[in-house]
Amino acid sequence: MNKPVVVSEEALVEPVIVPDVTPDALAKAAAMGPAYIVLTGISFSHFLNDTMQSLIASIYPILKDSYALDFAQIGMITLAFQFTASLLQPLVGHFTDKKAQPFSLAIGMGFTFFGLLLLSAAHQYVVILVAAALVGLGSAVFHPESARIARLASGGRYGFAQSVFQLGGSFGTSMGPVLAALIVVPFGQPSIAWFSSIAFLAIVILWRIGRWYKPQIAAKKFTPSAPHPDAPSSRRVTTALAVLVALLFSKQLYVSSLSSYYIFYLIDKFGVSTQAAQLYLFIFLAANAVGAFFGGPLGDRFGRKYVIWFSILGALPFTLALPHVGLFAGAVLTVFIGLIISSATSSIIVFAQELMPHRFGMISGMFFGVAFGIGGLGAAVLGRVADHTGIAFVYQVCAFLPALGLLAVFLPKMPKTAH
Repeated sequence: MNKPVVVSEEALVEPVIVPDVTPDALAKAAAMGPAYIVLTGISFSHFLNDTMQSLIASIYPILKDSYALDFAQIGMITLAFQFTASLLQPLVGHFTDKKAQPFSLAIGMGFTFFGLLLLSAAHQYVVILVAAALVGLGSAVFHPESARIARLASGGRYGFAQSVFQLGGSFGTSMGPVLAALIVVPFGQPSIAWFSSIAFLAIVILWRIGRWYKPQIAAKKFTPSAPHPDAPSSRRVTTALAVLVALLFSKQLYVSSLSSYYIFYLIDKFGVSTQAAQLYLFIFLAANAVGAFFGGPLGDRFGRKYVIWFSILGALPFTLALPHVGLFAGAVLTVFIGLIISSATSSIIVFAQELMPHRFGMISGMFFGVAFGIGGLGAAVLGRVADHTGIAFVYQVCAFLPALGLLAVFLPKMPKTAH
């Protein structure tokens, strides 16, 4: 067994890299296979983290009725949460590229812990916004470094590891409406404080993962390696990153339209109860989780570009049909939409990481941040549109978003070694 690397205080002032970015370490990691215990732990932590985050959107009907909020104010709550998450994630990733912080995940989860406690006791709109921003801050710290740990534990199966990581987050997102229906709706806003125990459990798990991660850090200056002869040029890399951002925009804005307003759409169009609408939202989010898991391994096997192409453009027929069908048919369509459109998540992120492998934390943070930012800004804009035109019109417009999947044709062909 290899001895852990001892990192001195003097060495920590230098930029650090994770050993799996070097070719020799990559081959060794691939031979050893994935570290399943670590992947399970980081995925479960992602589950807990996103369960708490999705709880915010799930209690929107309660907050709307309790404080007489309009759709624009609901959108601002989403913006407050996702603005801190999106703005800070690239900065956190850039910082950890230079100086790894193995225990930052546990510390970041502390912000979520306090945000939930504050949200449970908030009786003013401004305090609700601050609580949502604190939960977003915890997310900003969590995602970039946890994605790095998932890659480090991948054993060379990067798409698979990213899918396992995303699976936890997607299932966590799907649990928010269920927990809101079972706990928050019957017991009211103060019951949100009970979910701080989930944050505490996540803190304990992430502290243990930090202890595993710390010896894996190699304290040495980064020396750029020679580029692969088939790697795309810097100009094509820039173009590809712009395309990936546009594809993520189409995917995330549509998902945000469902996660933030689908409950109101079902109540308004079909007259279902709040609890029933939350269960219909759970169906979509659960399908989203399953699709996110299978997208990564499919990308490993068939190529990420093809998975991205199919995932976003393939959802278009179903999104176009959704505004024109009944309650049951709509639930079936949301299952297909969730399965297909979410399968792009892992492939988009890993594709971007492979374009700039030596800026792993910054790229991970940027794409997670873009995802949160699009969701926040999109929710705010869609809320204003819904106030003026009605919630049904929002879904008629958003139905065309997956057509942006055509942009995948501009993605470069990556070297086979990248897969």
